[in-house]
Amino acid sequence: MAAKRDYYEVLGVARDSDARTIKTAYRKLAMKFHPDRNPGDHEAEERFKEAAEAYEVLSDDNKRAIYDRAGHDGLRSGGYNPNFTDFGDIFSHFGDIFAEFFGGGGFGGGGGFGGRPRPTAGADLRYDLEISLEEAHSGTSKKIEISRALGCDSCSGTGAKGGEMAACAVCQGRGQVVQGRGGFMIATTCRACRGMGQIPRNPCEKCGGRGQLEQKKTLDVRVPPGVDTGVRLRLQGEGDAGTYGGPPGDLYVFVAVAQHEMFVRNEADLHCELAVSYGMACLGGEALVPKLGGGEVEVAVPAGMQPGDTVRIQGVGMPRLGNRGVGDMVVHLTIQVPQSVDPAQKEALEALEEVLPMDPEFSARGPDRRETKKRRKKGGGGLFDRIRDALEGD
Repeated sequence: MAAKRDYYEVLGVARDSDARTIKTAYRKLAMKFHPDRNPGDHEAEERFKEAAEAYEVLSDDNKRAIYDRAGHDGLRSGGYNPNFTDFGDIFSHFGDIFAEFFGGGGFGGGGGFGGRPRPTAGADLRYDLEISLEEAHSGTSKKIEISRALGCDSCSGTGAKGGEMAACAVCQGRGQVVQGRGGFMIATTCRACRGMGQIPRNPCEKCGGRGQLEQKKTLDVRVPPGVDTGVRLRLQGEGDAGTYGGPPGDLYVFVAVAQHEMFVRNEADLHCELAVSYGMACLGGEALVPKLGGGEVEVAVPAGMQPGDTVRIQGVGMPRLGNRGVGDMVVHLTIQVPQSVDPAQKEALEALEEVLPMDPEFSARGPDRRETKKRRKKGGGGLFDRIRDALEGD
């Protein structure tokens, strides 16, 4: 039988170390050699047991005094044989120590080794809100209704009638259950008490022991000017209630801006289409285009414009979030071609054709292959469709 090592040597502390130093040293060794962190490592298992044995003696003033005077023989002659052969013995004996060491979390993702339940923050909630482009332009206020969990006022959120709790019978109040797996012991969260170590002595009749009640609430959500799809608005403290004194969660409102029948948005710029007559295309002129939110803006059409030309009007687009200015309106020009003409119009057009014949350079050009490919892909050749396709990254 191998001789036992000196307990002070095992923990790596001096013989005159105080209780706090001894506990800290044991903590480091327990974390380093814990079987959950060293599966299948028999040497680590023995070091874990050896450290627990040393701490069992040196953390007890009477046993430590005997050991300091007479060593291992003195302990045996006094009827004490500190020899942990089972991990379950260690977890059972030092359950409170492990809870202190590992912050109530233990190993295996549990909620701790009992004691007073720890405050837990409430869950965050999500609400999806769709608004119009006009509302995104001017800003708006929306009333929304949410469903959230609030602490039960009858049991103060404990789930227990009169707030009276009892130790969990399954884990004996430790919050974790020790089980044997593969030749060593693993501590897992107690399902009966969800790692709290306590259960209601008598469940609250109002909430059924859950500690929370479902509540409908109407909120006013202020949507600032310039929001776009994907913007997230945070309403602090409007999520689910916390438990055991924990803070409530937050409500996150995710904004989606609906498509508009006239304007296509690209960040802070607004794109629209303006069809002009043959005469205005040749001679130029002024045209009015509706503005988002009401009113009209004057567009100067240059003489000799070609379909697809654009006119940019500064400061008539979408406001940028955070009062960082306003985008532009980009007007895409096209020519309005009548589908039918009367005899007088036909005669006038034929006369115009005589004095303004087609430039041979233009008539000899083939079609734009990229434009043809886009029409096949998107299924439409309208200018407004092409604006939208371009902004969507075709």
